[in-house]
Amino acid sequence: MKVLIVEDNARVSALIKRGLESQGYEIYISEDAEDALVMADRILIDLVIMDIMLPTMNGIELSKILKKKNPDLPIIMLTALGTIDEKIEGFDAGADDYMVKPFEIRELYARIKAVLLRKSSQTTKNEISDILAYQELQINKKNSRVFRDGKEINLTPKEFKLLVFLMDNPERVLSREEIAENVWGNHFDTGTNYIDVYIAYLRKKIDKNFEKKLIHTKPGMGFILSHQL
Repeated sequence: MKVLIVEDNARVSALIKRGLESQGYEIYISEDAEDALVMADRILIDLVIMDIMLPTMNGIELSKILKKKNPDLPIIMLTALGTIDEKIEGFDAGADDYMVKPFEIRELYARIKAVLLRKSSQTTKNEISDILAYQELQINKKNSRVFRDGKEINLTPKEFKLLVFLMDNPERVLSREEIAENVWGNHFDTGTNYIDVYIAYLRKKIDKNFEKKLIHTKPGMGFILSHQL
């Protein structure tokens, strides 16, 4: 398992490297985004752990480029701030998980295993079917394209992942905890309002220009994809 660490703080990258090598991972280190892009093109990387604050190009832009080249590449972002806006920006750029410095190396082990497990599960599901359809809403999971009534809708990576989960479970109320576990992973902070924010984003894109609304809130329970409400 090849892991690329993109971190300009040599002490932090060395600490992560020692810890992950003890778990059997093969580690590559880059101190800036441009070098990381070169390494990602040259080496078949299985996972990227990157700081947001990098010289020449920040981690948000680097993540967007890496995800455009390889949408299935797992990315864990590191930051010293961890504000809600920053986390949302990171998820929209394609991050699969987010860790705030300082952190315990044991927690990083758990995050890596969880991200890789989710990716493996998603790959298996995608092999079964790349097309999801509900009413006039259609998703092509292979190329991440979304259509409603023949009109294409552009979603961010995290919005797309959330919509896929809703469409995998139509007509069923999904709690915030269940959405958090399946879309953001087991370590998502359910005390925040990220899920409500992303549901609002989806509604604006999926329902705003259509008379029939598909994404609904069940007060005190969660959210549901339904044409009957």
